[in-house]
This record gives sequence, C-alpha cells and structure tokens, in this order.
Amino acid sequence: MNNPVSGTFRSLRSFNFRLWTAGGLVSNAGTWMQRVAQDWLVLTQLTHHDASALGIVMGLQFAPQLLFLPWTGLAADRLNQRNLLMATQATMGVLALVLGTLTIAGVIQLWHVYVFAFLSGSVAALDTPVRQTFVAEMVGDEDLPNAVALNSTSFNAARMIGPAVAGLLIARVGIGWSFLLNGLSFGAVLISMSFFRRSELHASARAHRTTSGFLEGFRYVWRKPDLRAILIMLSLIGTFGLNFPIFISTMAVNVFHSDARGFGLLSSIMAVGTLSGALFAAGRARPSLASLLAGAGVFGLGCTLAALAPGYWWFAAALIVIGAAALTFTNGTNSIMQLSTEPAMRGRVMALRVAIALGGTPIGAPIAGWVANQFGPRWALGIGAAAGLAAALVAVFVLSSRKEPLLA
Repeated sequence: MNNPVSGTFRSLRSFNFRLWTAGGLVSNAGTWMQRVAQDWLVLTQLTHHDASALGIVMGLQFAPQLLFLPWTGLAADRLNQRNLLMATQATMGVLALVLGTLTIAGVIQLWHVYVFAFLSGSVAALDTPVRQTFVAEMVGDEDLPNAVALNSTSFNAARMIGPAVAGLLIARVGIGWSFLLNGLSFGAVLISMSFFRRSELHASARAHRTTSGFLEGFRYVWRKPDLRAILIMLSLIGTFGLNFPIFISTMAVNVFHSDARGFGLLSSIMAVGTLSGALFAAGRARPSLASLLAGAGVFGLGCTLAALAPGYWWFAAALIVIGAAALTFTNGTNSIMQLSTEPAMRGRVMALRVAIALGGTPIGAPIAGWVANQFGPRWALGIGAAAGLAAALVAVFVLSSRKEPLLA
C-alpha cells in the first residue's frame, strides 16, 4: 500500500518542481502582500471607502485576460515556456517596484493605481496560461493533478503569510513597502528557474504556425459537453463569486470597522480554507464533474453564511469554508481541462479557461462594488452565493442528463 503522505507530495520528486515550488512560495507571499496593500490603499487612502473604485481596479487588472485572449494562449503553445515565464516574472517585479516607489514618495494617485493594475494585468494575462501549462513540462501528465494541487498549496500557504505581514507593514511603516517587497520577491522565481535541469523537462508538442489560433481552442472545448459545462460554471463563479477583495475589505471596514491588521488577518484566515482544499486535492487521484458540483455548492453555502455572519469571527469562519470550496472548484477545472486536452492545444485551452474565469471580473467586480456601496457588503456577498448555487445547478443538469451519480 502506498504511503498517503508520499502520494500527496509525489510531484516534489521532480528537482525542477521542487525549485519552482520554493521560489513560488516566496513570490506568492509578496503577491498577497501587494494585493492587500493595494486594496487598503484604494479603500482608505485614495478614496473614502469607495467600493466602486476598488471594483474598477479589479476590472482593469483582469480585463486583459479577455482582451488579449487571441494571443496569450497561442504564445503559450508556440514559444519556449521557461524563457517566456522569466520575462513575465521580471516585468511584474519591475512594475511592483515602481508602484512602491510612487507610494513611498507620497505622489501616488488613484489613476496611477488604475494604470498599474492594467499593466500588471496585461503581463499576467500572458504569464498565467504559460505558468499553468508549464507544470506539465516539469512533472508530466501522470502527476499533473497532484502538481496543480501542490502549486495551489504553495500559493495558499503564502496567502496565510502575505496578508498578515502586509497588515503589520501598513500599520508600522506604510503601504508602499509591501509593493517594494513584492517586487523583490519575483527574484526568487527567477533564481529558481535559472537552476532548472532542462534535460528533465517533459517537452510538450508545440503548435504549428498554420493553426487558426484561439478560435480553434474555443471550438475544441465547445465540442466536449463536460468542458462546455465547466466554462459556464467558471463564468458564473468567476464573474460574480471570486470578488474577494471587495467582499473582505468592505466587510472589514464598513461592517466590522477593522484596522489594517484586522483586514490582513481575514485574508490570512481565508487561506486556511484554501490551503486545506489544496492538500485535499493533492491526495485525490483525478477530479470529476461531480467534485466540481460539490465545490460550487459549498461555495454558495459559504458565501451565504458569510453574508449572514453576526460578527468578525463568524465571518472569518465562513471565509475558511469559502476558501476550501473555491480551491476545490478552481483546481478541479484546471486539472480536468488540461488532462482532457491535447498537449499542442493546452496553452489556448488554458488561456480560454483563465479568460472565462477572470475575464468576467470587469463586469462582476464593479457590480459587486456598486451593490456594496448602495445596499451594503452583505448583499454583495449574496451575489456570490447565488453564483455558486447557479454553477452547481449547471453540473446537476449535465450529470442528470447522462444519468450519472451526483456525488463521487
């Protein structure tokens, strides 16, 4: 019988993936520091608790995922992924350093944040599908679901650290230092990738120049009922449910009247749930549509509990449920779509997945911000709850139509 612990962490047998995970842990902590600092800067320094402005920042940050879809996926399929990742990681580091310098110098304005949100989002639009498909080059298809889950484990372990550190930094020395430290943290990824053993990479088939681009990827996915259902579920939860910066910040500031440390702690507490979900996913063999149904349904339930939470710690507990469910759902979509796709098409399919999951944010985030301003943060969370339950109904419809069990 296999040792369950060694099974859970089996992808770490790869030297390259161990380096990638170590560098990513440092960089991800910096990323979470910047996310918290950026939200706090907009909500408390550059506006007077204006959730709509925060929604605009989120919209600008994720709009490039959809705008540049015709090119990002094709770049991931055609170009050398390691070199492309080193370029995107370095660029995002430079942007964070410049934003931090402007903030520390005291000249930062709201429009600066808008511009940097769009620029960093544009680089991330190219980085994300490459980063997700590059995992298969490091570990191969057999360990891909496990590696995807361990990637999320690293990301969410950093999520426990980054927001809490950002809250302390904001309270002690100011917001801009979180941006600077994030910029420096990208060096960890660049150093780790420079030591890769290239001979151990599992080279994937590259797309030919004659392929018809992202439309081919869309047609490829739409011909498969399960993948089509996943895109619909992703669009619902991605557009209206994954607006955590708005949900958490407005509840912290407007409902519970927390300071920066209390706000950062909530983001770290949510990471307890996402980390638990990631470790659970790492121990599973392969996710299914039934597991996505469970994730979406629990996500909707968690958002409902958060909206009704009578106090700070009840809200924090609900965030753990939301985090675990969101991670189960998003990790599952990642693994299923990669394993159901030919290697030469993966970049375009994953770019489409990211675009659907995050490209709706320019619509959903401003709506969530407006609802939070007009009716209160609890109603904004209600929108997330409805999105999760609607996505679960999509899975129920597909599974019932082929007469398969709803739970697996």
